[in-house]
Order: sequence, then C-alpha cells, then structure tokens
Amino acid sequence: MPKLTDQEFESYLLQIREFTEGTLDAMQKEIEVTNVFPEEFYQKCIKNNLYRASIPEEFGGWGLSETQILRLQEEFSRGPGGMRMHLHYAMDLNWRPLYDFGSEALKKELMPGFQDRTVFTNWAVTEESGGTGADLHTRAVKDGDDYIINGEKYLISHTDCSNYSYITCVTDPDALKDRRLSTFMVPASTPGYELTPMPHMMGCRGSGHSGLKFTNMRVPKKYLLGKEGDGLHISIHSLSVSRVHIAASNLGMCQRMLEISLKRAHDRVTFGKPIIERQAIRMKLADMATYTHALRTMVYDFAKDYEKDPKGEYIEEKAAMCKLFSIHCTKLVGDEMLEIFGGVGYFEDCTYGPTERLYRDSRAMWLEEGTPTVQRITISRQTIAHEGRLKYNI
Repeated sequence: MPKLTDQEFESYLLQIREFTEGTLDAMQKEIEVTNVFPEEFYQKCIKNNLYRASIPEEFGGWGLSETQILRLQEEFSRGPGGMRMHLHYAMDLNWRPLYDFGSEALKKELMPGFQDRTVFTNWAVTEESGGTGADLHTRAVKDGDDYIINGEKYLISHTDCSNYSYITCVTDPDALKDRRLSTFMVPASTPGYELTPMPHMMGCRGSGHSGLKFTNMRVPKKYLLGKEGDGLHISIHSLSVSRVHIAASNLGMCQRMLEISLKRAHDRVTFGKPIIERQAIRMKLADMATYTHALRTMVYDFAKDYEKDPKGEYIEEKAAMCKLFSIHCTKLVGDEMLEIFGGVGYFEDCTYGPTERLYRDSRAMWLEEGTPTVQRITISRQTIAHEGRLKYNI
C-alpha cells in the first residue's frame, strides 16, 4: 500500500492508543496469571498492522520513517509491558539484522514473512556465563558448506512464538575480540535446537522467555549474516537502534504515568481540598513533566539523526544516552506516581489505570539491551572519541 499521509498516520496512532488501553489492557488480566499470550493477541496485532508498519515497502510493509516508528512505539508502550516487549521487538530488532546484513537471496526469501508474523525471530546473544559481548562461548565450527553450532543462550525473549533465531557465536577463538564472533539466522526447526525453561518474571508477563540449547546443530552457510567475524559489529549496530526503541517505550510509560497521576491529584481530597492544589504535589508533577519532555526531545533528536544516516558518527552514542536517561525517567516518574497515589496505587485494578503493573513492568527496562553500566561504558568510549562534542538537529 502507499505511504500513509500525515493525517492517516495521526489517525492510526489514535487507533493504536485505543487498542492498547482498551483491548490489550483487558487481555492482560489473564496473561498476568498464565504468562502466555493467547493466539487472539497475535491476530489482533496483525489486524492492526503492528507487524507490517515498520517493514520496508519493498517487502510489503508501510515503510514508516524512524520518527514514525518511534511515535508508534511510544503509543503502544502505554499498555502492558509484555505486549510492549513483543511489539517493540517486532518493530525493529525482529527484521532489521536480516535487512541490514542478510544476503539478497535470504532477504527475498524471508523478509516478506515479517509483515504477518509468518516469520518471527528471537535475539539469541546473551549467555549465563559469558554476558552479551565478545566473551561469548557458543561455538560455530565450519564443516564443508555448513556450520556446526554447540552451546547455550540465556534470558532469550519471544522463544515461544518465534520460528527463527539470530544466534551470535564464536567462529574464530584466536582472532582479535572484534573478529571472534559471527551471527546466523537459524530456523528453530533445525535438529539440535532446544528450549530450556525459565521461571516467571517480575513484570512484562507473557513475553516468552527461556534458555536455548544447541547440540551439534548443522546450519547451512546461507544463514550467515554479513561475513564471518562480523558478529560483534552486527550486535553493536542492531542494539544501538533497539536501545532507542527501549527509550521510546519508557517515554510511553512515563507519559501515561504522568497523565493518571494528574487525574488522581485532581480527585484525591485531603483536609478539604484536592491534593493538586498543594505545592508539594505540584513539585512532583513538575519534575515528572520535565523528565518526560527531556526524554521525548532526546528520542526524536536521535530519530532525525538516524533518518539522515543510519550508520552516522553519533548513532551509537546518542542511542546509549537515550536508553540510560530513559531509565532515570521511568524511575523518577514511577516513584512519584506511586507517592501521589498512595497505598491505592500499590494494588491491582486501580480505577485510574494499571499503576501497580506499570511500576513492575518498567523495571525490565534496566536490563533490556544492556544495563546502565553497559550504556555508560558505550557513552564514555564515544564521548572520549568525540572530545565531548555532539551534533544536534537544531
């Protein structure tokens, strides 16, 4: 279909907000108990074009700009955290590594399937003993035109609903650390591919986490992304963009927490007047609004950079800054929300919105796409290289 006009896109955002705060919020009550998305969730997401929207037009998608993708991300992140986790992945990391680094033949074969979830992936980098960087231990050994993969992954999202895995593993243990790794897009139906169970999470219920175990898994060379040794580069580039999607997720959560806090402050009466008239509450609301606004400007400044040049000089640095700052925002805004609500905000089914669930769900953001420490390492490295200067879209 042709690109959406500005008016059509604004109408679509309104449609997604209503879908998020209506259908998805209602659906989440059962998911909090079962920890499993019903098939109805996936079908409604297909109907609302949430898998198609970000896919490039050449492969059947809408070809939304990065700014539009992030605005859409902000809208559905107002809802349940597990569904947000699934959809934010679908918007970006699900398809982008194949699009950016896959062969033309593999893209032609698989990219069209992303628009209706015929193809869905998981990002299998993290290891329990090796983290997510150059110190991974899963091995891929060349055997003719194939690779034999052995090893294990840990804390992998979407394993219950994916039919492919982006697997990063060691192909040359003797190479320099930035050339040790390679990334493969592997069908989950490959013999030797096994899911290993994990317990329920604090929040973001339903997002299908498990471990993965690979035993003598034979993978044809056509599934190698980029060239052998490109794995670390693929991870850094792909995660840089995804980190901003985490920041946009935090932005959507902060905005909803601010809005329901304002409603509560208008309605809650103590000593004969609404608490919104009290200076202490107004100071809290001012901080919440300021942090939310600052995060929004950072996210959309990055989007403009990315649209100019996806591999630009400041992409990695600004992405890590967005993710790091967004964690501080959700922490401050979430804490202030809970204090404004008082004890009622600690309970499920609050009449103003899912305050208790928002508070729990937001804590996953500390960990997705790297902890605050990882972001600071990335930022400091780039800050030193750039001598403390950034370029802005002014």
